[in-house]
Amino acid sequence: MLLYIHGFNSSPQSDKARVTAEYISTHYPQLTLHQPQLPSSPTAAMALLESLCLSAIAKGEPLAFIGSSLGGYFSSYLAERFGGRAVLVNPAIKPFELFEQFVGPQYNPYTDEHYYLSMDDKDDVAKYDTAVICHPERFLVLLQTGDEVLDYRQALHKYHHCELYCQPGGDHSFVGYQQHLKKICQFLQLD
Repeated sequence: MLLYIHGFNSSPQSDKARVTAEYISTHYPQLTLHQPQLPSSPTAAMALLESLCLSAIAKGEPLAFIGSSLGGYFSSYLAERFGGRAVLVNPAIKPFELFEQFVGPQYNPYTDEHYYLSMDDKDDVAKYDTAVICHPERFLVLLQTGDEVLDYRQALHKYHHCELYCQPGGDHSFVGYQQHLKKICQFLQLD
């Protein structure tokens, strides 16, 4: 099973998610790809992701993750907890440290959902922190130095012993993502 995990206020309708789905359906039609719309609650989002992982494990399916931004943060936790390989695209490292600027009313333009982010949500997100990566061989981290949302140097520091690709310029969306899908799938050992 391949699990694509979108970022904060994003969706399976984002450009990266759609390009990923198209690539997988063309090159790996036999593969089960899950791209769930995550609930706005971090606890509910993780419950959904964990249930998908447990279901795949029960079926004997290997796990693979692609996580973007907050989805990269969640992917780290899941790969460390359940196994499998993960590709992290401009991942959030300590999103709970950024929460104060987001506490309050939120809007997801993809789902047209209005919701409220609280300090309790901050504490919930912090529960999924993988302070130390115990299995660096499971991770490929794709970074662009022009990320205007997250400081790419935090990811360089945290994942320094993992396979890293750091490209100058770009932005938080990871410009040219589709050009890396072949390498992503090879790393995830989808063949």
